[in-house]
Amino acid sequence: MIAIDKLTDVFVAVADTLIADFDIIEFLELVAQKAAAISTASAAGIVLGDPTGRLQFVAASEESVRLLEALAVQSESGPCQDCFHTGEPVVNTDLRDTEAHRRWPAFADLAVSMGYESVHALPLRHQGTAIGALTLLSVHAHPLEDADVKVVQAVADIATIGILQERSIRASDLLTEQLQYALVSRISIEQAKGILSRIHGISVDDAFTLLRSYARGAGLGLSTVATEIVNDPERHPTLTRPSP
Repeated sequence: MIAIDKLTDVFVAVADTLIADFDIIEFLELVAQKAAAISTASAAGIVLGDPTGRLQFVAASEESVRLLEALAVQSESGPCQDCFHTGEPVVNTDLRDTEAHRRWPAFADLAVSMGYESVHALPLRHQGTAIGALTLLSVHAHPLEDADVKVVQAVADIATIGILQERSIRASDLLTEQLQYALVSRISIEQAKGILSRIHGISVDDAFTLLRSYARGAGLGLSTVATEIVNDPERHPTLTRPSP
């Protein structure tokens, strides 16, 4: 059973994020981290549907989850895909079982090779329609009770609230605009990671840590800094110039 104090911590952290200068990717990264923590999962990832109805990776508690989510997107097969298209949770699935390998052969093989044993996926919903999915991965088989599923679903719903914050979404084109912004922001972050990796001769994971630390230290949005690095790197010379 998920402890109430852990859930309270989620709401406090999310409220602080929404009140402060809002960055959609940082917010979704926080949601992924908190979802993993309260469910005792090893890692969590978030994918969103693009305007064509295809899922795209946007955030994760661990950068390694990006590989799994990217595979699910490319193969159009995985728990997040099933969850998104049906609008129903996928819970308590043992990735070592024959059934998991039959349903998602590439995803299950890669997940097991990375040390994960179980997976859950819950929909991000807006007015009854799935707009994305939250995936939880565990290195040990860790079943979620019905009450726990409801709590984690509430966290997934918080992600939707964050996407729609500061707007009253009454039309589908406004929702599409918000989703598209989140997806474009993620692309900019991936590009900025590559640029910083080349400049400093570090891994892309270390480049992401450098980017995020710089943005937080400067009091700027992660997506804003990433976009500026891609389009006008001289705006951040301490970050984009090689160390002497």
